Formats: sequence, C-alpha cells, structure tokens
Amino acid sequence: MSMLAAFFISQVAKDAAGIAGNIFAFGLFLSPIPTFRRITRNGSTEMFSGLPYIYSLMNCFICLWYGTPLVSRDNLLVTTVNSIGAVFQSVYIILFLMYAEKEKKVRLLGLLLAVLGIFAIILIGSLQIPDIEMRRDFVGFLSCASLISMFASPLFIIKLVIQTKSIEFMPFYLSLSTFLMSTSFLLYGLFNDDAFIYVPNGIGTILGVVQLILYFYYESKSRKESGEPLMVSYA
Repeated sequence: MSMLAAFFISQVAKDAAGIAGNIFAFGLFLSPIPTFRRITRNGSTEMFSGLPYIYSLMNCFICLWYGTPLVSRDNLLVTTVNSIGAVFQSVYIILFLMYAEKEKKVRLLGLLLAVLGIFAIILIGSLQIPDIEMRRDFVGFLSCASLISMFASPLFIIKLVIQTKSIEFMPFYLSLSTFLMSTSFLLYGLFNDDAFIYVPNGIGTILGVVQLILYFYYESKSRKESGEPLMVSYA
C-alpha cells in the first residue's frame, strides 16, 4: 500500500470517527431534557443544581477553542461537537434561570459571568502566544484537564451504584452515549495523532465500559431476584 493510499484511508477513518462522535454526543446533550420537563411542569428548579450545565458550558468553550484552526490543525469536528454542546448548555442555563429562586438565580448568574470571564482570559491570553505549537499545547492541556475532570464525574455515580446495588441513578442510554462518544473521539484522536484528544477520551471510554458492566451486572441480578418464586407454605 502506498503512502498516499494509507494517508487517505487514515483521513477517512478519522473523519468517520469524528462524525460518529458528533452523532453520539447528542445522547449526552439531550439527557437533561427529562429534568427540564419536570422543572417547567412544576415551575421550579426544586433541589436541582445548575452547576453541571455551567461546568459543561465551560468545557465546551475550551474544547471548541482548541478545535479551531487558530489553535490546532484539522480538528473541525471537535469544534462542531462542542459548538452544538455549547448551544444546548446555554439553553439549559437560560431555562434554569427562568425557574430558579432568586438566591439560586443570582448565584448562577455570578458563575456564568465568571465562566465567560475565564474563557475570555484563556482566549485572549492564548492569542498572545505567537508560536502556534506553544499555543496548541497551552490550550490543549486546559482542554485535556477539563475533559478528564468531566469524565471523572461519573465516579460518584459508580460508587453510588455499588453501594446501593441499584442502577436507578445510572440511566442506561446516558452510560451508552458516554461510551460511544468517548470511543469515537478516542479513535479520532489516535488517527489524528492528537494526545490532547485521545488521552481524555481513552479515560472516558474506560469509565464508560465500567458503567455498562455495572449496569448489566446489577440489572441482571435485579431481574434474577425479582424472578425467584415466592416461598410457599404447606402447613
């Protein structure tokens, strides 16, 4: 196989993995919809927190910026998935602000302004770095750290599932979407030889596998227990 043919196949495989990652990401972006249906129906945010959406917005901003040609080469599909993610998170934050109590609303607005301010500093600061490779490394390390911390957040849910021996708090489709999206971008990063993409998504893939194993283990165990015959007394 010629070098040109190998390069072409690698590019096609990379683009296919990136497109798949964009599609699977919709599962994650759509997962809060049941929560917001409840919020809009009840007219209150109740005990729900707006922090996950603020944090996700920050993560999308940093990764979006990393994917642009001003920072890294040939990462358009990273920009597209995070642009869509930023739109979803923005809509969720707006809805949360509409129904939140005054104290929650003020706190969330303060955090939103802080996120916008931090991102502006990262954006302007990185543009002051004249060397494109140094700029890529600077933003890449930030995006990598942000992704790793985001993928580490399910550790709490994993611990809860093991403690309670219940999958009630770990929706199957959310775990599946996390696994599929992480695996897609793991392959995308490998084909693009980009450690800032394949390292955090490799961690996300491992955690996704752990979640799916736990889901099927406790789901089958629960089905087996519920299927056991009741004790019959012949006295």
